[in-house]
Formats: sequence, structure tokens, C-alpha cells
Amino acid sequence: MKLSDFDFELPDALIAVRPARPRTSAKLLVAQGDTLRDLVVTDLVSVLRAGDHLVLNDTKVIPARLFGERHRASTDGSGAAKIEVTLLEPQEDGTWAALIKPLRKVRDGEKIVFSPDLSAAMVHRYDGMGYLEFNVVGDDFDAALNAAGAMPLPPYIAAKRAADAQDKHDYQTVWAAKMGAVAAPTASLHFDQGLLDDLAAMGVKFSHVTLHVGAGTFLPVKVDDVSDHVMHSEWGQVSAQTAADIMATKAAGGRVIPVGTTALRLIETAGRDGTLTQWEGDTDIFITPGFKFQIADGLMTNFHLPKSTLMMLVSALMGTDRIREIYAHAIDKNYRFFSYGDSSIFLPNG
Repeated sequence: MKLSDFDFELPDALIAVRPARPRTSAKLLVAQGDTLRDLVVTDLVSVLRAGDHLVLNDTKVIPARLFGERHRASTDGSGAAKIEVTLLEPQEDGTWAALIKPLRKVRDGEKIVFSPDLSAAMVHRYDGMGYLEFNVVGDDFDAALNAAGAMPLPPYIAAKRAADAQDKHDYQTVWAAKMGAVAAPTASLHFDQGLLDDLAAMGVKFSHVTLHVGAGTFLPVKVDDVSDHVMHSEWGQVSAQTAADIMATKAAGGRVIPVGTTALRLIETAGRDGTLTQWEGDTDIFITPGFKFQIADGLMTNFHLPKSTLMMLVSALMGTDRIREIYAHAIDKNYRFFSYGDSSIFLPNG
């Protein structure tokens, strides 16, 4: 497979920079078998049925983008420098891996001050990243980060506008619980509590898994031959109860539908032998056409970047030609794309 197989032309005007309001008013493209229907997210009550099982990623996005200064006593006039930091992943030694701009302006051992309550020392650097040790930990770190940080909006939004206070609400799911993601599981942004209650009342079941979405989700594929791509890894967890509940749904003939590619990748990692079991660890599963899905019967997802690994994933689920038809329809009907855009639900077997 070539990277060009997953390319398409997208008008810039269709890239959403703000979400629909209310969340559930976003458009919903339903691809069920060979049919297409143009609905809205609240219409999920007519698409799903009793016994269906939605799998929700309960990761919580941290306000990982920080702006600070480093100060240096220097005779050459370079005493202060503005530093931008995007936190990527906590390390076992308590430090955080981070993208630092400009990295060359910070020496090992120097301190960057983000607010009166939050600062960090550069411990070391490796492979273009800096590793930071913060002055506070635990709940104190969470509180200081929440006060000083901004949401790490995807590059295609950040290029158009800066993150603001509204993004701390918009770029977070209503069931977010476990801090650790630096990108949202964006398909889940379309739900509010009212819709969850309506679906539960009609017999739809829910389970939570955790996959901390990393910045690698935005990395471009740089190889022409897709098989040469090295997939980024992310930490995830499936509880024993969730695994048992999902397998019970499958045994009863219900449909297991992950909300978002993150939840799908995780349950397919944990269920590669056809049985979903308790699981915890790093997954770098790379789903491309030809992949045999063991657990997922469908997928609710946003519309993805051309030539991305997520385009490959949805092509694996629906078929490459079918995805081209779906995306051509979405563009023709002015669906909004990417993280703050509209939604779709794919049910390949009806």
C-alpha cells in the first residue's frame, strides 16, 4: 500500500476551529452497510439499538501547553528568554518529556518559571526533547498546571487561533476521569449527559477504557510504503470488568462500537486472539487494510487527516473504496473535519 492511497483534497474552509454548540448538534454521517444517511448526533437514538455497547475512553486531557521564562545571570545580555513547552509524557523517574521551543535557549540544570506556583528544571535532553522536573507533584502539580497551562490544540487549529479558556471545556469529554492525555479522544466530544441518559434508557450499554492519547497521534506519515511506517506507542488499560461486559455483549449478539479510534485500537490490542481480557501496557498497534477486527463491530469517529494512520484505520474497517465514497460525500455535504468537526458512525455489517 502506498501513502497516496489515503490522500484526498480537503477545502480549508471545512477545517473546524470551534465545535458545534451544543455538542450534540454536530452532523452525523451514518455509513451502515452500503447506505449513507445525513443525521445529527442526537439521532444516535435511532441508529443504535438495545443491546449495543459503546466503549468510551475516559482519559483526561491535561492543559499541557505552557509559556514561561528562563532567567540567567549573564554578561552577554542573554539573561532572559521566553520559552514555550508542550508536555508529552510523564516518566518513571518523575520527570516529564516535553517539546521545548527554543530548546537551544535552555541549558541542563536551568529553571523555567511558568507562574508563581509552577516552575521546572531542565534535567537532560534526548532526541529533540527536554526532560523537566517540576517544583510540585501530585494534586499540587495538577492545580498549578490547570491554572497556568493551556489546552494543547492540534496543529491545524493552533495555526489558525490560540487556545483560550473555552477550550478547557470544549476539548474535554464529559466523562473524562484519568489525567494523562495531551490530545482529546475527539469522537467523544459530541456527547453530553442528556444524550448518554437517552441512550441508556433505550438499552444501550457503556464501558470505559483508558488510553492516554499522545502527541504522536499528530505525527505525519513520512514513508511512501505504508508498511515501513513506525507507529507511536500510547499507554492504555482495560479492566477485567470492562472486558467481561464487552464479551457478554458479543455473546448476546449485541454490537460493540468504540467511540473513537483510541478506544478501538485499545480493545483490538487487548483482544487479538478474539477474547477481550484485562490488559495494561503500551500499544503501538497499526491498523491498515487487511486487518482482521476481533472485537469492534463498528466505530464512531470524526473525519481524519489525509494520509494519516487514522485514514488507514477507517479504510481497514470499511474498505478503501468505500471510505473514498464516504469522504467524498462528507466534503460534498460540507461536513466539518478534524478534532472540532462533525461525526460519523461506521457499521460495515449493517
